[in-house]
Amino acid sequence: MFSSIRDYIESVFQRDPAARSAWEVVTLYPGVHALVLYRLANRLWRWRLKWLARFLSQFVRWLTGIEIHPGARIGRRLFIDHGMGVVIGETAEIGDDVTLYHGVTLGGTAWQKAKRHPTLGNNVVVGAGAKILGPIYIGDNARVGSNSVVVKDVPAGITVVGIPGRALQTRVDTQSQQREAMARRMGFDAYGVTRQPTDPVAHAIDCMLDHMHHVDRKLKILSEALDKSGIKVNLDVPELDVANLEDELSRSDEGKLPKENS
Repeated sequence: MFSSIRDYIESVFQRDPAARSAWEVVTLYPGVHALVLYRLANRLWRWRLKWLARFLSQFVRWLTGIEIHPGARIGRRLFIDHGMGVVIGETAEIGDDVTLYHGVTLGGTAWQKAKRHPTLGNNVVVGAGAKILGPIYIGDNARVGSNSVVVKDVPAGITVVGIPGRALQTRVDTQSQQREAMARRMGFDAYGVTRQPTDPVAHAIDCMLDHMHHVDRKLKILSEALDKSGIKVNLDVPELDVANLEDELSRSDEGKLPKENS
């Protein structure tokens, strides 16, 4: 039990830069309180003590502003950031390592007593105010933009935005994987934020990364040809020391500051 608690707290640190200590996470995070009491309410629900389970979930709603139906099925390391206004319906299912921000609704669209709420895969991130409605499936690693309304299935690895939700980026292909690998070598994360498809800066970055990957591949072919000819030339591109580079930039910026008159 203690290992699972430690694992959960570590996952919170990975997703919330404002977290300073385990004690702060345990005592001050409403999403943590709501999830702990949901586990108890869910157990009561499965024991058929349904009134008591609903009473506990309503108490949690009053305490944290987060409403989780005790019949919902939630995987490991769910992180609800801020939490106010989050609603998770009875037949909702949530995978592992999912992140929900405030105002998110996993709601139903039917009156029948059947599966009527969404299912979220693993590593899904749902932005603030987003509404995911109906018995739809959100694939692993998908992203739902803030204030979006999603009423159709979302494939794995897709970002959706808008009302109704529409795909903002296509599946990860070989070219995008090459771009991401080249960006990591440079110490640059061009894919940490959602990019608009018409963004000229993002397009220029993509072109630069494609060109650099092409040059890198040509250098590798040239190096192999020279080795076969008996000419030893190291044409490998060295890894960029990002930490030292940041230190050098900070020192250079400090040197440019104007001196105060004495």
